[in-house]
Amino acid sequence: MSLDVSPALLEQAERGEVDEADFVDCVRTSLPYAWEMISSLVAQLKVDGGEFADNQTPPPDEQARGQLLRALASDAIRGALQRHFGVRLAFQNCHRLAVFPLDASVDERLARFTSVRGQLLNQSPGLRDC
Repeated sequence: MSLDVSPALLEQAERGEVDEADFVDCVRTSLPYAWEMISSLVAQLKVDGGEFADNQTPPPDEQARGQLLRALASDAIRGALQRHFGVRLAFQNCHRLAVFPLDASVDERLARFTSVRGQLLNQSPGLRDC
């Protein structure tokens, strides 16, 4: 299971709409490595400015890698995180996560990061099995 869903949150879902803040808190507690990675990149972007902030360090273990993959592979989780942090998330390989501001001035840089060319240039034999 990718998230540790409380009985109360599950009950919300069964009744209808879920409070997004409750969902985001579930993600925060269920995927702490992914949460910390995104939080630190958002903070870095705010401090350093620029077009984006990214991580190029592989996760310390498979559990952490799995958290990152689950957070970014789910449209619901990814969308909630983007809305919560006020950024756009981009992902390459098994660990290269980038946060981009919502500002349209970085659209071209985001497009380059998420392009086929960008993906190919970010390959290495060490990432083959990640």
